[in-house]
Amino acid sequence: MLTELQHKVLLQSALFRKITQAELINILPCLKITLKTYEMNDIILTQGTIVNYIYIILEGQVEISKENFAGQKSIVSILSPSSLFGEGVVCTKERISPILATTLTPVTLLLIPYERIIGGCEHGCAFHHSLIHNMMLLLGEKNYHLNIKMDLLLLKGMREKLVTYLLSESQFQGSDSFTINLNRNQLAHYLNVSRPSMCRELGRMKNEGLIDYYQNSFKILNQKKLYEALITPHKA
Repeated sequence: MLTELQHKVLLQSALFRKITQAELINILPCLKITLKTYEMNDIILTQGTIVNYIYIILEGQVEISKENFAGQKSIVSILSPSSLFGEGVVCTKERISPILATTLTPVTLLLIPYERIIGGCEHGCAFHHSLIHNMMLLLGEKNYHLNIKMDLLLLKGMREKLVTYLLSESQFQGSDSFTINLNRNQLAHYLNVSRPSMCRELGRMKNEGLIDYYQNSFKILNQKKLYEALITPHKA
């Protein structure tokens, strides 16, 4: 049984976009959901395991990362309540997880069997059409972020990485002022750079009037010069 707060979190999830609370209450039993709780630093998924569910975070934070054969970790994303993971994997033939999912805090997850989304249900619920439509949008958005991640991996300069990341977040969130869900350590891991060097570069960009920031909140002050930084690489 979900609490009222958990219902509100689900309604904020992209999977249930444009679905009302009354519709949500009707569709949840059809989805055969289960709840699962985890402690801090628990492993939810490991690379190579079979994924049978779509996971929605109701409470807490989850880190999505990848490790190469040398054991080096790269953060893919930090997910908060209403975020999903596993939706891309369950749409593949083998459903093998390419990522490691670990908890950063105590976490409560809602699990939906993949076939309840992809295959619909025996009752032919009209709501499933909305869910499938939302799943397509989710996969498109995930593809967008993966392409940005690939761009970041190809860039060599610190400023170019930061500019690409900040401009992409500004574009995705539709505002020059936005908040990211990564702290400085996590952002450095995500960009695959040194944290001290990254913080120094952020300070330079702030002093030059390109950006402003406070903790995880950023504001683009001079978009033109940021784009110019991508054309003419900055020498630190």
